[in-house]
This record gives sequence, C-alpha cells and structure tokens, in this order.
Amino acid sequence: MTVGHTVTLLTRAGCGLCTRALDQLRGICAEFGVEVGTVDVDDVAGTNPALRAQFGDRLPVVLLDDREHSYFEVDERRLRADLAR
Repeated sequence: MTVGHTVTLLTRAGCGLCTRALDQLRGICAEFGVEVGTVDVDDVAGTNPALRAQFGDRLPVVLLDDREHSYFEVDERRLRADLAR
C-alpha cells in the first residue's frame, strides 16, 4: 500500500459532475488506502477567495498532494499510476 498521498476534490453544492467525480474517486482511492477529502469552494470563499477565483469556473477539480491533477472528469488511468508511486 502506498502512503503519503492526499486526494482532495474541489466541489460546490448542486454540482452533478462533482457528485459523480466523488463517487469515482472514492472507489479508486480506496484501492490505495487513501481517503478523499472535499472542499466546497463556495463555503471557503470567505476565508480563501483565491481558491474559488482560481478553480470555481471549472469544477470539479481533483488535487493530488495539493496540486491540480485533473478537472471536469477524473483522469482515472493517470490517477491510478500516480497513486501507485
């Protein structure tokens, strides 16, 4: 099992693509023992407006180890390869 990776999904309430991406991420990440975190960009806008400004128009966004990995869709093949490292 690979340890040390973090996976975060940037999302917002009512986003159907976000819900689908979260379900997909949970399945993939479970195979690697990684828990998926979520951040609603609208909820944190008061304390972190830059996050919504940077990513809010192209949600969902997958962050791997706090770096952008993919957006709109989960790049499953690439994510699996990166989690295996």
